[in-house]
Amino acid sequence: MDKQIVFTEKNKAELLSVESAALLKGQVRVKTAFSTISNGTEKANFTGDPVVSIYSMPDDEAVFPRYLGYSASGVVVEVGEGVTSLKVGDRVAMYGSNHKNFIAIDEMRAIKIESDDVSLEEAAMAYIATFPLAAIRKTKLEIGEPALVMGLGILGLFGVGLLKCAGAVPVIAVDPVAERREKALAFGADYAFDPFAPDFAEQVKAVTGGVKVALEVTGAGAGLNEVLDCMAPFGRVALLGCTRNNDFTVDYYRKVHGPGISLIGAHSNARPQVDSHSGYFTIRDDIKTVLMLCAKNRFDLRALIAQTLRPKDCQEIYTRLANDANFPIISQFDWSEV
Repeated sequence: MDKQIVFTEKNKAELLSVESAALLKGQVRVKTAFSTISNGTEKANFTGDPVVSIYSMPDDEAVFPRYLGYSASGVVVEVGEGVTSLKVGDRVAMYGSNHKNFIAIDEMRAIKIESDDVSLEEAAMAYIATFPLAAIRKTKLEIGEPALVMGLGILGLFGVGLLKCAGAVPVIAVDPVAERREKALAFGADYAFDPFAPDFAEQVKAVTGGVKVALEVTGAGAGLNEVLDCMAPFGRVALLGCTRNNDFTVDYYRKVHGPGISLIGAHSNARPQVDSHSGYFTIRDDIKTVLMLCAKNRFDLRALIAQTLRPKDCQEIYTRLANDANFPIISQFDWSEV
């Protein structure tokens, strides 16, 4: 029997014993080392939000059980028929996985960690880091362009670091929480501003002359409005945040149409399944990119980990996540003792 964290009903998380999955052709079995909590997605699922994917609607019924934990790392312990890229003992980063101690997963969704300089903790964040990476690729950022990140949760912080890697100058980090702004500055932002400041847009334009590329990570209409106030003509805005609420009020004529702003859909699934090309890389190729950036010390994910948690404490952990506005941005489950 394996152990897995399951949201069995609204506001209830349990570490359950589950049947070990049969290993199918083209799959490997991985002993999980770490799995990373995606705060916004997992809070929405835990609290029974019906809108937890692009296919769900606000009036849908919240269906349980729910299984989370899509970004993880571990070591291959068994190889199925037809697998060619992995062997027993390989360390891997996984996508589309679960908060579970053993995972049977398609070979294509387990990417070998080629460098010993990349920790399993870092690798467990690699898939999540591809979300802002894919968004940046879609904006066709040019070296030296000013860029802004609105919202400094896990995706926003990763976006700050990746924009710096990509050559954006300056990188502007925006969040109403001072502690998050401080983290962004430590992670590579050149400036950090409070969007609730009365002269917020003027502050941004004073140091940028107008933003060319922006990552909107809040998923809120107010966040998008604030971003649009900061943009230069012909700027590009990647809509990275999950817009679970469709109540948007935007003056598109004056803020988008007139200045020629491009609004770019940047959902994590809006990318090719095969054949990476300019602006549109596959998940596998983006994960390889993140791992290479970590190996060369250009992207220090490990420094951002705020807490390492025990799976058996999942009910307490998710209750805190649902109710504590100061719940740490980046947290991981350690599966070594399960």
